[in-house]
Amino acid sequence: MSDVQVSGAGERRRRGVGGGGRGRGQGRVRGGRRWLAVVFLLPALVLLGALVGYPIVFSVVRSLFDASGDGFVGLDNYGAMFSDEGIRTALRNNVVWVVVAPTVSTVLGLVFAVLTERIRWGTAFKLIVFMPMAISMLAAGIIFRLVYDQAPERGVANAVWVGVHDTFADPAPFPGAKPRPGAVLKPSGGGAFTTGSAVRAGAPVLLPLVAVQPDDLRGARPAAVARPQPGKVTGTAWLDFTRGGGGRPNVIDGNEKALAGLRVEAVRGGRVVASATTAADGSFALPAGRADGARLRLPAADFAEAYRGVDWLGPALVTPAIIGSYVWMWAGFAMVLIAAGLAGVPRELLEAARVDGAGEWQVFRRITVPLLAPVLVVVLVTLMINVLKIFDLVYIIAPGSSIRSANVLALQLFQSSFGTDVDEGLGSAIAVFLLLLVLPVMYVNLRRLRKERRR
Repeated sequence: MSDVQVSGAGERRRRGVGGGGRGRGQGRVRGGRRWLAVVFLLPALVLLGALVGYPIVFSVVRSLFDASGDGFVGLDNYGAMFSDEGIRTALRNNVVWVVVAPTVSTVLGLVFAVLTERIRWGTAFKLIVFMPMAISMLAAGIIFRLVYDQAPERGVANAVWVGVHDTFADPAPFPGAKPRPGAVLKPSGGGAFTTGSAVRAGAPVLLPLVAVQPDDLRGARPAAVARPQPGKVTGTAWLDFTRGGGGRPNVIDGNEKALAGLRVEAVRGGRVVASATTAADGSFALPAGRADGARLRLPAADFAEAYRGVDWLGPALVTPAIIGSYVWMWAGFAMVLIAAGLAGVPRELLEAARVDGAGEWQVFRRITVPLLAPVLVVVLVTLMINVLKIFDLVYIIAPGSSIRSANVLALQLFQSSFGTDVDEGLGSAIAVFLLLLVLPVMYVNLRRLRKERRR
């Protein structure tokens, strides 16, 4: 190497122009950028630590202490959590929620997204289905508390159910009515009433009743005294009550109302030998050949209480009913995401399958669903995370008599931490356990996102 080259290299090293100088300069630039990124991220990191990190650490520590927070109990709160019947019920209900609610919502969203592509007013339908997402959980809970009300005049669900039931089953003509005390009718079991003695042709039978609801007498005609008829056992059923008083018991007075539509049965030896229905004036007639010497019975169907529908918020159905309200809200969310994924499905594949002779069900099952699998997983996992922390709907919809049957972990967490029997140690243990349940689902979601980025 010549002296000129050596001196040139030394001069470059002295001035910092060589590779080592560039490396140190780039390192300083990268270091400066890192610090700049840290400065910009610091407020978010502080806020995240204050609102997420600190509560998690505090809950873990607090779960190791007793209700007062002074005595260290180790894992006793976790043991108590699994030995408590109410918390075990909440855990079972959470399993039902995680399995049923996301699955039903996703399936309905898939069906709606596929079918709305085939109708002209699909956009309007999607808007209607998605609208419940604009309603808060609190408002939705209040709405469905009214929808599931037991009284058919207030609860929409029971109004529809009772309407369908009464279409196929005739309601009782006079629910709650009963014989006047001292009359010939006596209780005969099962809600029916039977005369104490046998009846005879030519001697009209009086069947006075009381406790008839005013609404059941609308349009009723005045009762008429039944007259003897040859070869007939006759009688009259009426409301033995005179407005304003003054009437005589067991006697048809003035404008006392007839009870039309009552079924009257002649019973001999425990068998019904003849039957008739009271006319508009309350009178009835039975053939003497069968009814003479028998006893008259008013069956329980004449007085059965009106059908009140289903106890949607009772202990047996409260959890499915609340899940139904959740599906009403979140099926629209699933539909919108799946519809967005469906828009990216190549139409050439669908048309090629149809040209090859595949039916619509085969196209849907073998092409559409597999291509939508990533979107379906996103929807399903998102709803599972959402369902694990469900609280507001259960708290608002479930009545006090069914709250234990509808209990979920988030609601139990609230009750243990802030309810009447406060135990913050147990509440913190439930919170930590709920976090542990959510973590696997979040891990699956993050892993899926990484795979999507690599693609």
